[in-house]
Amino acid sequence: MAVSLPNRVDARALLTLLADGEICPTARLASELHTSRGEISKLVRKLRGEGVDIDAVGRQSYRLAASVELLDPARIRSALCEEARSRIHRLDVLFDVDSTNTHLLQLTPPPSRSADVCSSELQHAGRGRRGRRWICPFGAGLALSLGWSFAGATTVAPTLSLAVGVAVSRGLERLGAKRIRLKWPNDIWLDDRKVGGILVELRTEAGGPAHVVIGVGLNVSLSAGARRAIESTGVRVAAISDACPEPLSRNVLAAALLEQLWVCWMSSNEADSPPSARNGRCSMRWPAGRRAWSRETARSRGRLGGGPGWGAAAGGPGPAATTRVGRGESALNEGDG
Repeated sequence: MAVSLPNRVDARALLTLLADGEICPTARLASELHTSRGEISKLVRKLRGEGVDIDAVGRQSYRLAASVELLDPARIRSALCEEARSRIHRLDVLFDVDSTNTHLLQLTPPPSRSADVCSSELQHAGRGRRGRRWICPFGAGLALSLGWSFAGATTVAPTLSLAVGVAVSRGLERLGAKRIRLKWPNDIWLDDRKVGGILVELRTEAGGPAHVVIGVGLNVSLSAGARRAIESTGVRVAAISDACPEPLSRNVLAAALLEQLWVCWMSSNEADSPPSARNGRCSMRWPAGRRAWSRETARSRGRLGGGPGWGAAAGGPGPAATTRVGRGESALNEGDG
């Protein structure tokens, strides 16, 4: 009498064997993962349904349509500087999740001056500003969330997403990315195409600490098909790989972003309060010939808090004038709509 083997195989284990993009016989997959070939086929069908592009080669083998570097908590930690590494309270690298932000918001806030971090290969309910869906094809992007807690903080400065944008841009530039720009209030662009976005969420409880979660979504590398699918929603997209001269590791990218977010947080005038561009430490560079509006001018023209504005992180290429965000100046730029 045949007895079905229990499905002990998880998606990550299977994809680890297929990650190099080479043909792998089903029999070898079953042997390596101590399961049956039938269970391998079931898991492949499930992964295809979740958007993972796995090709059948003949009737007895599989391979990924393209090789992929899976996210790895050990590699992310090893790429962090010692100070940032010591501040990571929890690092969750998941295969799939509804939303990395939601995952962290459901946890108990981390201890003071420590951070919880979550990243995932797939998001089923990733979202951006105003609840818009964030599309992140398997292996082609980075969904990264960082959670922090503050005693007594009941609000977050509206310029927090801008300060985070500066940190993200600096992290990208340190990895060789060129022509990265910020668009108010929460978009990261390469020239005139969007490569990512930022979502800041806050949870407070009476008498308890405020729990701030920052979500960063980036297109790392996109196939022609993925670009068409995303642009069908009406958004002009690009990938970080378009801005880098060399292939980029997603694990190294995650570490670079975490380091810069940590610097951003600790550069705040008060380390126990959320950072914002108002602290005067987030420098921006504007394209030559454009003027940064004061907050008063921006408010009078209806552009503060929702209208688009452009900037590039300090140190970016090309002629530019430098200004400081905050203390009477805003990360808004005349001439872009």
